[in-house]
Amino acid sequence: MTSKAFQRIYTKLEAITKATVSLKAQGVSNDELATVAGRLSQVVKIKGDLVTLQVFAGTEGIPTDAEVLFYGEPPALNVSDELAGRFFNAYGEPIDNGPAVEGERRYIGGPSVNPYKRKQPSQLIPTGIAGIDLNNTLVSGQKIPFFADPDQPYNEVMANVALRADVDKIILGGMGLTNDDYLYFKQKFENAGALNKIISFVNTTEQPAVERLLIPDMALTAAEYFAVDKNEKVLVLLTDMTLYADALSIVSNRMDQIPSKDSMPGSLYSDLAKIYEKAVQLPQGGSITIIAVTTLSDGDITHAIPDNTGYITEGQLYLRTDPDTGKVIVDPFRSLSRLKQLVIGKQTREDHAQVMNTGVRLYADAANAKTKLENGFDLSDYDLRCLQYAKEYSNRLLAIDVNIKIDQMLDTAWELFGKYFKPQELNIKQSLVDKYLKGGIE
Repeated sequence: MTSKAFQRIYTKLEAITKATVSLKAQGVSNDELATVAGRLSQVVKIKGDLVTLQVFAGTEGIPTDAEVLFYGEPPALNVSDELAGRFFNAYGEPIDNGPAVEGERRYIGGPSVNPYKRKQPSQLIPTGIAGIDLNNTLVSGQKIPFFADPDQPYNEVMANVALRADVDKIILGGMGLTNDDYLYFKQKFENAGALNKIISFVNTTEQPAVERLLIPDMALTAAEYFAVDKNEKVLVLLTDMTLYADALSIVSNRMDQIPSKDSMPGSLYSDLAKIYEKAVQLPQGGSITIIAVTTLSDGDITHAIPDNTGYITEGQLYLRTDPDTGKVIVDPFRSLSRLKQLVIGKQTREDHAQVMNTGVRLYADAANAKTKLENGFDLSDYDLRCLQYAKEYSNRLLAIDVNIKIDQMLDTAWELFGKYFKPQELNIKQSLVDKYLKGGIE
């Protein structure tokens, strides 16, 4: 063994598997980074003086006399205000041709905030998307995923949410992004003049899949700096958590661990929870809100990834294409925000809850009418009006390209109620009908 600038170098491997190498070494710590024959690796097991390293890019072609160089620390990020407006890779290194960030060095993947130090979420996060703000209102400190088929424009939705959300910092964790997606986010943020409050950590499809496992922890380490240290409202966007889980599966398989449901590792639930549980509302005003994308395989919501995610998160936002309008909408039937009642009617208008419930109920009546039509049954006048209403409701309120304030959403809903229904068909409190309903058919 030789020593060079505090780095320990070894040149004898005891064993090599598909994903790991083992060697005898001293003074090594868990999760410490190293290179094996120039390939980035991480300590995953220590037994006595036998150290096992996971090689991110795989071990093919590595000889038994390969040079192993230990870094002396686990993955870490320099945190300071200099992070704002920058793009980094999975190791926290700049990829935007800017200088390295000076600041306090923090190890990634630490514990989440002590529950004793948490406060119940109560701050509305408006996104401008009516399918979210009206029906599935988001609250600061919430953790919620978008469930979407791979062909849905979920990254476009994420970018729009980022630019519209009323927060201090937005942190993007991109896992397995195509170069087109990466450039899309970069250009969208630059063109909006919002780069000063956005920090991005990106792993592209060309880079080793296993590097994706570092992205959420990098993003959340930055988020904790701004939320905990600076008392800022931080929105973390993670896309795509299915590719993150696939990377977990790759590692698990290479390590010859027995797979669980859908070839996923048995640790999937805790691996996902470790990320999502970083969402927090702090008493001092800082918060971390997490919105993540989970792409579905053939719309299968029972797959291990969305299934486990649903147990951890506080609802989900479900994207689908509406066959009547051709637009991508936030599905009101399959979407759910479990915290919306904390802000609806408190930080929004008094009629919000009743308008939301009535709007979705009438949309459900339209779905029933469509079923009757498909089965050859006669439709009533009410059925026909519901079908007309549903098209306009979908187009003007559920579609993801709608960008209006919550009061406008409520006013639009009242306009549609008055256009297609009699006041008594709404089942809304009379005082609200008198105050907000303009017209209404006889």
